[in-house]
Amino acid sequence: MNTCLQFSDLLQAFFTDRLRHQREASPHTIASYRDTFRLLVQFAQQQTGQPPTKLAMEVLDPAFLGAFLHHLEKDRGICARSRNVRLAAIHSFFRYVALTEPSYSALAQRVLAIPSKRFARRPIEYLTQPEVKALLSAPNQSTWGGRRDYTLLLVAVQTGLRISELIGLRCEDIVLGVGGAVRCRGKGRKDRSTPLRKDVRAALRGWLRDRAGGPADSLFPSARGGPLSRDGVECLLAKHVATARKQCPSLTKKRISMHVLRHSLAMDLHHQGVDRAVIALWLGHESVETTQMYLHADMALKEEALAKTDCHQRPNGRYRPDDRLLAFLKSL
Repeated sequence: MNTCLQFSDLLQAFFTDRLRHQREASPHTIASYRDTFRLLVQFAQQQTGQPPTKLAMEVLDPAFLGAFLHHLEKDRGICARSRNVRLAAIHSFFRYVALTEPSYSALAQRVLAIPSKRFARRPIEYLTQPEVKALLSAPNQSTWGGRRDYTLLLVAVQTGLRISELIGLRCEDIVLGVGGAVRCRGKGRKDRSTPLRKDVRAALRGWLRDRAGGPADSLFPSARGGPLSRDGVECLLAKHVATARKQCPSLTKKRISMHVLRHSLAMDLHHQGVDRAVIALWLGHESVETTQMYLHADMALKEEALAKTDCHQRPNGRYRPDDRLLAFLKSL
């Protein structure tokens, strides 16, 4: 009698037992893994004609999963980085399968051998100070929505909070007065406080009066009163970027997202001579090495290094080996 757990049982146990109880994964991780397997079972249903509850584990071999990842890239238009995120969720599931149902160990080993895809790393995009000013001047502050958008963008460019951290802020997370700061729970469920400039504290003080919410209410609500979604924040950013481009043409050459505002703060701190360790601490990075990308993006630093080279004052010469044996080897 075959008593092996099937795919539907293993997948449900993976989310309820592995992620929620054993690992206490964050809601963002669970949501990301959920989306991966929703796409996978939909693809499997299209390819096999079987409903998700009847899907057999044996179907999910490396060839089938490779076709699924190819489908995500070609048909859904995701990038290699996003493809690797989906693959990481699948790998996590099959590690759990290997421990829970040893009869699938051989299949799990083959799936776990599927490599991540390499991708080109482009220099990060960031805004200069004139571009930041143009963006902040775009919202119409005579309206409630404009004041909310201005305050949100101002907080974003001064604190460098991730979009998930911004939409998760509550009114009680803002500390005003001397030593004003914003408290947030960041990636990896690490709590941190970020200091606020005087002008940002003033803007937040006015917004909190305008917001008139309770301590546990969302700091930046939607028009319906609930917290803004990620798509909602990106949508309002795109609207104000379109306005800012009219007075700052250099913005037309840049693809701007909320994460670009985070990079803009980091580059500003870097240009001001702030140590990389402090930048990593400010942004909530796990490692100081993460800030290495800001060095690669800093053309001013590279131009300064180039200016220190003086190749024109050195006489050009031809290399001549100082030994007959070296000359012989050179001629080969």
